[in-house]
Amino acid sequence: MTPSTLPDQFRALRAVRDDAGFRAEMQTLTPADLPAGDTVVRVTHSSLNYKDGLAVTGKPGVLKSYPMTPGIDLAGTVVMDETGTHQPGAPVVLTGWGIGERQDGGYAEYARVRSEWLVPLPDGTTPEWAMSVGTAGFTAMLAVLALEEHGVAPGGGEVLVTGAAGGVGSTAVALLAAAGHAVTASTGRREEEGYLRSLGAANVIGREEVPALKRPLEKERWAGVVDSVGGDTLAGAIGSTRAHGAVAACGLAGGSALPTTVFPFILRGVSLLGIDSVNCPQERRRVAWTRLARDLPAERLASVTQIRPLSDVPALAEEILAGRVRGRTVVEIGG
Repeated sequence: MTPSTLPDQFRALRAVRDDAGFRAEMQTLTPADLPAGDTVVRVTHSSLNYKDGLAVTGKPGVLKSYPMTPGIDLAGTVVMDETGTHQPGAPVVLTGWGIGERQDGGYAEYARVRSEWLVPLPDGTTPEWAMSVGTAGFTAMLAVLALEEHGVAPGGGEVLVTGAAGGVGSTAVALLAAAGHAVTASTGRREEEGYLRSLGAANVIGREEVPALKRPLEKERWAGVVDSVGGDTLAGAIGSTRAHGAVAACGLAGGSALPTTVFPFILRGVSLLGIDSVNCPQERRRVAWTRLARDLPAERLASVTQIRPLSDVPALAEEILAGRVRGRTVVEIGG
């Protein structure tokens, strides 16, 4: 890296924990503050995910050290790549790989990362679009791909999406509906029924209905499930999935425990599919982003996306943890 490729200073939102306690504050950094890596990206956009909300508000379990720049997503253009994999100026997206957790993430105007973590933006897309998808949309796409690969096909029965008004859930509803599935959306925000139907949900049910299904084997209903809630909700979804159906588990907003039995798996052949969006292999990432560009163009996402400046993130973090953020939030970092 040559010094002339980077400014002397740049802005970042930093999470700090010291003798005075925890705080998230805007700071001015220098290139020397960037972590190890072989590629520098000028970040133009990031996004707000539930995990970011936890990190920015100082909840335990996300940030592995301090000070740290949160933000588990970023998109922008390559400044330099020592490996030669990405050319300067190339538009790229990065989700997962521990950024915003184990090393500085997307809430800064510049990031130093590893070249193999970056995915070229699909042709015809922009960093703003990529962050309107973000980790949430990428995770939803991985879940939909997993269901399809396990035989969940349009016309085969209802597909349930839990936490449907959130980032993962709303994108999953839109993707599944676009593919021709009959989607049932489960949400604790019944006032969002019109919004969920606008995304393509054929049916909307209350959040309490699925965790109320307590028997190991309930009446068979779902051909497939995308669950971002976990806990009793995931258990209820598994118990009510049809024979040889599949459940894609990708979140734990409702808890990490899974109070179920083996009966759905050994008596109905239900498949429980774990979705790992953090360490997902590069080839799988490219497949997912290509499909997202096809099925979720920018105009489809406009109505479910808000764009906010980096300075708003601390307040927005509180909102997303309280369940008051609908759809996706794109964070403008730098021009």
